[in-house]
Amino acid sequence: MPSDLLRLRRQLRHPDIAGVDIDADDLTIDHCSLSSTPQCICSLTYMLSQRDMVNPGHRVLGRDIFYFPNFLTKEEEEYLVRKIRESPQPLWKRLGNRRLQIWGGDITAKGTLIVQPFPPFVNNFPDIISRIRETGAFQHSPHQGPNHIIMNEYLPGQGIMPHEDGPQYHPVVATISLGSHAVFNYYEYQSETDTVAEPASCGHGKSINTQPMVSVLLEPRSLIISSGEMYASHLHGIDAVEEDLIISNSSSGEGMAVANFGHLQDEEILASIKTQTPLKRTVRYSLTCRDVERVSRLATKSHR
Repeated sequence: MPSDLLRLRRQLRHPDIAGVDIDADDLTIDHCSLSSTPQCICSLTYMLSQRDMVNPGHRVLGRDIFYFPNFLTKEEEEYLVRKIRESPQPLWKRLGNRRLQIWGGDITAKGTLIVQPFPPFVNNFPDIISRIRETGAFQHSPHQGPNHIIMNEYLPGQGIMPHEDGPQYHPVVATISLGSHAVFNYYEYQSETDTVAEPASCGHGKSINTQPMVSVLLEPRSLIISSGEMYASHLHGIDAVEEDLIISNSSSGEGMAVANFGHLQDEEILASIKTQTPLKRTVRYSLTCRDVERVSRLATKSHR
């Protein structure tokens, strides 16, 4: 038996993940090469422990995706959008055809966070960090909650190519959507035996299966959490379109089916889906919340 598999089985018996419904002795590995490094073992261990951390009612398709509709109220959303729009211009960073802000500090080339205080509204009203902690998703992260937020502004017609979040973060990411909906796509790397037409090449030199394996509709005020294998071995992205035609699970018409259709609660969105009306995107602010594992003790002064 490979030594890596033996180490994984020992990790699965660790008391931190006791009670997980899996037999370590019967474990087989189908989608992950254990010959890489113990990082793969850690990712698999985290994926299994994640099962009991987040309310299973929010799980999407049995995968390590958790969707929370109406994570914020409309009043809280309006307050956050107003505070973002009131931000001084120097806080905005231009990235290609869109702009963003970084809250919590900058990350060095070696993956270390140089800490800066969050804007007051992150830890006060509406206290985003505490709410995310309460989901349980960051229970086993180094700081038991996000310490870094990237706030992206997306105009209609803007998106982001399929990508990974990188090894400097603990393998869980929580994303809050403000102002508009979006469709969040998950992608797989293309294996050597796949015959997918027109594969896209990613920065790691691997090819990506351009057909999303899972698509999730992000309603305004919603939270989506990606963890485990969906973080460690998959990519995610948003198509650069101005509208989305979504179909219900029982529909056979043209449009996109989303994996979280049964979780949707926005009445206007549900009405548009029912009448097969395209959903028009407006300005969306995306709060991507993660835990940077390495933190510098040399904190800088607040920029606010």
